[in-house]
Amino acid sequence: MASSQIRIKILPSVRCLFDKLVQVKVEGLAPYKPVELRSKLVDDRGVTFKASALYKADETGLVDVSRAPSLGGSYTGVEPMGLFWAMAPDTPHSKILKKNVLSPTMVELEAHSGETGELLASETNERGYMTEGMKRIPLQEGNIRGVLFIPPGKGPFPGIVDLYTFGGGLTEPRASLLAGKGFIVLALAYYRYQGLPKNPQNLNLEYFEEAVTYLRRRPEVKGPGIGIISISHSGALALSMSSFFSGISATVCINACTANTVIPLHYKDIVMPPLSPVLENVKFTDSGLIDIRDVVPDPTLENNRASLIPIERASCHFLFAASEDDHNWNSVFFARQAATILKDHGKESFEVVTYPKAGHFLEVPPMPFCPSGFHAAVGSAVVFGGEPKTHSEAQLDLWERVQEFFKRHLDSKSTC
Repeated sequence: MASSQIRIKILPSVRCLFDKLVQVKVEGLAPYKPVELRSKLVDDRGVTFKASALYKADETGLVDVSRAPSLGGSYTGVEPMGLFWAMAPDTPHSKILKKNVLSPTMVELEAHSGETGELLASETNERGYMTEGMKRIPLQEGNIRGVLFIPPGKGPFPGIVDLYTFGGGLTEPRASLLAGKGFIVLALAYYRYQGLPKNPQNLNLEYFEEAVTYLRRRPEVKGPGIGIISISHSGALALSMSSFFSGISATVCINACTANTVIPLHYKDIVMPPLSPVLENVKFTDSGLIDIRDVVPDPTLENNRASLIPIERASCHFLFAASEDDHNWNSVFFARQAATILKDHGKESFEVVTYPKAGHFLEVPPMPFCPSGFHAAVGSAVVFGGEPKTHSEAQLDLWERVQEFFKRHLDSKSTC
């Protein structure tokens, strides 16, 4: 094969936003010859993620990944973005870390001969986070620590607080990409970040109230209410904020619990203790990983009620997204429980969406699937559940749903 004529094309461009779909083609191959496509990225921690797939060129020497099936490798069948979502870490139990959204994630793509392994062509897809003209403003305002993303244009824009934590610090990719859809987004840190406590003994809801007040008062923010997006442990914070604060119009809870967990939550003279885990429900997978799915008990039971968040007080709209194979906790149970509580109090302003065979971390697509990882509260690696293909499809669906939900409810007049 004359590899000088072979090239990888990434359409519409080698540069795009992280959540955009691209079309990968390999041109100039010998007709009907096997070719292996490989993808690779190195995250901000230095962990390498890779995928590969085996294709067969058509009669013209073309492989179009959006139409041709993979015959083997990290995935099979027609998967236009398979080379991205199927990437797995070289270091086990690693979740992709992206700290600096000012630089793109670089995904290297290579075509190798399926017969000799020879490198035939390579190209790099630059997947960015910020649209042109977007402002990224680091915040140290009163007690608040975080980053504010303001989209380009005149505004005013609907405002959203993004609560994302994975062992503390600040995670900016979701916030920056959401801002690119026309929202002002405050990525809010609440521990292990710029002078905030490393291991907080309790969480004060007043801190989050200060952040909500700050965002609502920004001149670029369109009122009357704002949105909250949360995942995992921060879901309880989002539910608490929606229950106790005014000015919240729309709240997204992804794989969350209806009760406070891990550490006490304080608001004025109210203290919500964490739910006591049922440690005898800890299981181990065949590979020796900890499975904590059934460790968090039912918060509506009499002796657990002090931890249950009074979501019946909220008058915002809720979107509860739950993965059926979440092994961090039983997310579907909690999402349905939240719906029942709201319904029992005469409230209909909620949606519940569940995803079969999806795991705990539903991220912005096409973020590679994270089947297991270090759990800060457990102190070791746990299983997060899910299957890569169905998980990636869930991410794709939920990302569209989240945008549509916020557009619908942050433009309406209803607020708490």
